[in-house]
Amino acid sequence: MIVARGLSKRFGRIQALEGVDLDIAAGEIVCLLGPSGSGKSTLLRCINHLERPDAGAVWIDGDLIGFTREGDRLLERDDRSIARQRRRCGMVFQRFNLWPHLTALQNITEGPIRVLATPRETAEREARALLARVGLAGREGASPAQLSGGQQQRVAIARALAMNPDVLLFDEPTSALDPELVAEVLHVMRDLAATGMTMVVVTHELGFAREVAHRAVFMDAGRIVEAGAASDMLTHPTHPRTQAFIQAVMG
Repeated sequence: MIVARGLSKRFGRIQALEGVDLDIAAGEIVCLLGPSGSGKSTLLRCINHLERPDAGAVWIDGDLIGFTREGDRLLERDDRSIARQRRRCGMVFQRFNLWPHLTALQNITEGPIRVLATPRETAEREARALLARVGLAGREGASPAQLSGGQQQRVAIARALAMNPDVLLFDEPTSALDPELVAEVLHVMRDLAATGMTMVVVTHELGFAREVAHRAVFMDAGRIVEAGAASDMLTHPTHPRTQAFIQAVMG
């Protein structure tokens, strides 16, 4: 489903990614692990072209993302074409990014109505079903300010699902939440994983990664240091840097 080859990205003097290769199969759940600044979020944002890589390329289901190829050259697509491609990836951000002036229902229906030209009645019916799916039936009329952080993040997940994506990308979806709210978001993510949705998750929740992910990928200094079956790698990491990180996180 996702193929990344030779991805590199620099921000000033910081080499955020350096020659990253990654393959993710359809229906696979992959957790990206590593310290802050290791390149996890940059890799996620390059997958859907929220960040333009300096080198390398990404394909989603065989479709070259963000570029067209002319001979040996890659030319960046126009914004409208990139936006169409980006629909294939639902993105769930760390800080929810809900529209504060819209209700939970309106946050979910805005994309389908405006981007997919879904009839309002259909969009609202599907949005209500999605809110029920994430445990928020009855909160359709609530504004983001009336919802807890965990509830806002569940609305954000429903909003991503409303666009019928091929892939869901999660950028540290629980790191902005109080500890008691983390479980409700992880519960929704576990349910999604059970449906066979392709998911790429940047997270520090090692228990979630061990339980749900097919593979774990550990990054450091912009490179993939170690990757393997999540349960094996998180229990018996082989690289010293991975060992030190897991020991530090687990305390």
